[in-house]
Amino acid sequence: MAYGITLDREESQDIVQEVFLQAYRNIVGFRGDSSLATWLHRITVNRCLNWKRRWARRFKWMHVSTDSKDDDAPAAEIESPLPNPEDRVADAQTRQQIDKALKMLPEQIRTVFVLRELEGLSYEEIADVTEIKLGTVRSRLFHARKRLKEILQPRVKEEL
Repeated sequence: MAYGITLDREESQDIVQEVFLQAYRNIVGFRGDSSLATWLHRITVNRCLNWKRRWARRFKWMHVSTDSKDDDAPAAEIESPLPNPEDRVADAQTRQQIDKALKMLPEQIRTVFVLRELEGLSYEEIADVTEIKLGTVRSRLFHARKRLKEILQPRVKEEL
């Protein structure tokens, strides 16, 4: 989930470590109003959003490219069970296109999409974790799916 929000592998790993440290230190403060998983998701979302704010303040002047040429990028690490090298390259390119499309979504919409589609949270859990209304969750998911379709559909047609 942290990677889905930050889109930075190393930073997301650091955030996950911080989340578990914070949870360990504050477990006595866990009231049980929600499930432990929801509590951990909330901590993770907060940590990711704090990281985004810090990053934005530090690098306001820097333009972040959506092209990932880094060999450590997640798209380069996808391992397909298919033995065919051409299929492996196609899978990696598809993942890279999806990563690029996700980067084009506004943060609020991307966060809700990642929580639902990649983390498998229910609408109610997403509303609880992100502290937004259920209708807002549905609206953001609708807009995320619509925008991703707009971004990815022309690319799919190009490849056919």
